Amino acid sequence: VQLQASGGGLVQNGGSLRLSCVASGSALNTYAMGWYRQAPGKQRELVAAIAAISTGGSTHYSDAVKGRFTISRDNAKNTVYLQMSSLKPEDTAVYYCNTASAAQAMGLLPFDNFYGSDNWGKGTQVTVSS
Repeated sequence: VQLQASGGGLVQNGGSLRLSCVASGSALNTYAMGWYRQAPGKQRELVAAIAAISTGGSTHYSDAVKGRFTISRDNAKNTVYLQMSSLKPEDTAVYYCNTASAAQAMGLLPFDNFYGSDNWGKGTQVTVSS
């Protein structure tokens, strides 16, 4: 499966963006999916996860983005979205999508552990100016 993230850009502090992740080569509907980000000089981190619809489609967020970001999926379009609001300069990073653990999407496993694939695809840059 190939994952292509898009929708990033330059936005002012407090602004909004919606990221999209389109998959090709395989259907995403059976997978829990996540949005990850990597800021300069920092490790990649999971910020949002969504379970497959067949397991309830639950969502979970890191404390850093809870209440500001919303992850969703459209299985008909084989796409996962990340709606980002009230953006802050510390949200500046390259954002990627990848698979995640269903248990993470249910809040049962910490976001610190990585359960994705090696296939990261191309990320999308988000820059929030102060």
